[in-house]
Amino acid sequence: MKRGWAAVAAAGLLAAACSSGGAAGDAPPRAPGTAVAQRVNAPLDLYEHDRPGMLSPAVQGLPARVYVPDSESDDVIVLDQRTFKQIGRFKVGRKPQHVVPSWDLRTLWVNDNDSNDLVPIDPRTGTPGKPVQVDDPYNMYFTPDGRFAIIMAERLQRIDFRDAHTMRLRKHVSVPCTGPNHADFSASGDFFLTACEFSGDVLRLDTHRQKVTGVIKLADRAMPQDVKTSPDGKTFYIADMATNGVWTIDAATFRKTGFIPTGKGAHGLYVSRDSKTLYVTNRGEGTISLISFKTGRVVRRWRLPGGGSPDMGGVSADGKVLWLSGRYNSEVYAISTSDGRLIRRIRVGDGPHGLAVFPQPGRYSLGHTGVFR
Repeated sequence: MKRGWAAVAAAGLLAAACSSGGAAGDAPPRAPGTAVAQRVNAPLDLYEHDRPGMLSPAVQGLPARVYVPDSESDDVIVLDQRTFKQIGRFKVGRKPQHVVPSWDLRTLWVNDNDSNDLVPIDPRTGTPGKPVQVDDPYNMYFTPDGRFAIIMAERLQRIDFRDAHTMRLRKHVSVPCTGPNHADFSASGDFFLTACEFSGDVLRLDTHRQKVTGVIKLADRAMPQDVKTSPDGKTFYIADMATNGVWTIDAATFRKTGFIPTGKGAHGLYVSRDSKTLYVTNRGEGTISLISFKTGRVVRRWRLPGGGSPDMGGVSADGKVLWLSGRYNSEVYAISTSDGRLIRRIRVGDGPHGLAVFPQPGRYSLGHTGVFR
């Protein structure tokens, strides 16, 4: 990690001077967690703070819920993780796409794509607040220091950097691709990769300079989706819905290194709580493939009985349940991570998309439906 970026990140963890807390206009909340202890002669694991039970003080005592945005009815549906029952439902803006935990873990942001706003949810009460106007928020991420929110303005072909607390615009970045939608950061946080769904490209952006520094064309018919960094920080995994698998990109050289067939419509990527496995949702065939980080191969495939369309979601705080939206089946799936058994199939609205499982372990959130470090 570069010294300058490390210093900023540490300062952000300790003070959260530009935190991503509640609705615009509130005082910046206290940052979660404590300063990062230095690693001594230990292999890098980006997800070492995401182990079961490693909850930040900011989320201690929060009720275990699943927040499901329904892109068709413009609602957010709230599920109880323990009882698997719907316990709440409220209207938001038009075309909610993802529910995104804020950097400091104190707010959940509903990304309303068509009404151009973000709706804050208080995870302690499960109630929404006043919308904040933001252009085309298809998806949202946060820089590792907590200073900036990064808006994936998919239809505008832009990536916007905004103040993570007030959501005031800081910089538009026009991108040389179409459909920027998902991202993840390098181990140092100095850069991140973004998938461009409609042109089949992957972009590299410099976090500090806030500019595009590289472009890779995956394939002529590629439709890249979710992005995830390997625990050792050496490899980026890119789900590709059109080529039915996952591309690997070397983090140091920004070059394609391979392709892993997983299943039809590969879409969402999630890391197991022990950092050993990457869960890949194959939306077009109702399966979840398990890739071993050690071997880079699919070691298991779980099939949803009766079919389905597993899309976006997250892993429960204890690591025992993988929660996924059934994008085209009007349902949510709760799947056992020990054996792939479908624990429950829950009927929801017609367009469930980027659901957030909350709370989860981690010191801070990098965005999407829950990428924690």
